Amino acid sequence: MTLQQLRYLIAIAEHGSINAAAQNLYASQSNLSTAMKELERELGITVFTRSNRGVTLTNDGTELLGYARQVIEQADMLEARYADKGAAHLRLAVSTQHYAFSVQAFVNVVEACEGEEYEFVLREATTAEIIDDVRAFRSEVGILYTDDFNRRVLRKAFDDADVTYSPLFDARVHVFVGEHHPLADRTLIKPEDLEPYPRYSFEQGATNSFYYSEEPLAHLPHKRNIRISDRGTLTNLLTSYNGFTLSTGVLSAEMHSGIASIPLAVDETMQVGYLMHNERRPSPLLLRYIDELHAVIKANPTVVAHRHSSPAL
Repeated sequence: MTLQQLRYLIAIAEHGSINAAAQNLYASQSNLSTAMKELERELGITVFTRSNRGVTLTNDGTELLGYARQVIEQADMLEARYADKGAAHLRLAVSTQHYAFSVQAFVNVVEACEGEEYEFVLREATTAEIIDDVRAFRSEVGILYTDDFNRRVLRKAFDDADVTYSPLFDARVHVFVGEHHPLADRTLIKPEDLEPYPRYSFEQGATNSFYYSEEPLAHLPHKRNIRISDRGTLTNLLTSYNGFTLSTGVLSAEMHSGIASIPLAVDETMQVGYLMHNERRPSPLLLRYIDELHAVIKANPTVVAHRHSSPAL
């Protein structure tokens, strides 16, 4: 099956005869007839019924026509997209765990973009989705965390997906609570202090395992658990109810007014990094995004235990 055959099919259907379609396409009637016979033979269906009055679509032909139009429309869009080789088309697609700093870095890149034609995509996704997005080239980069508990499992997943993990920073585990929470005035929180309160965590879908959790210490049992799928709901829960979540301690600008970030008295640390496919060459826009990540992280020196410089890409 070829695009030319599909174009012929659409033209014949629209004009009601092979002869009229051939004249409109400046092609020979025999070429169109041969193309349609080859298409029918390949698909094993009859596309047109032929008579002295012209041609009429069969039921199979009508169904095929719908698919053909979709394919040709997509092909035309693809050709138009790359018709002007000199036009610079900027694109950045990011898949990230639910971190405010990764979103802030993304917004900074968007605001600084001066291109006339661009496409930006941000996906706040599950851990498994992030790895798969980078593996399948849906995203140029993925942002997620590792620690001593999940690192071995995630490294195998990275190897299987042919992606490389590069660290951005290490951080102590912090507790996020609303500013009116009974623990909000603490300078340090012990794990046992959290037992009476609901724990908020992000749903991981079909891959909902401790190793794929976005929150550290997820493997530790807790009696009251609430799972959500977006940061907006998490922020509302934190500011409205006496629950908590565990994270890096890096608060976004909008979270500073209503949420407290307090270190947790544990030895575990979190390491946040980014994934890139081993066969992808980073674009200038991707490099700018990574630079913005470092800039946003640098603005939170009190919660970052150790920052990593970007490796050579």
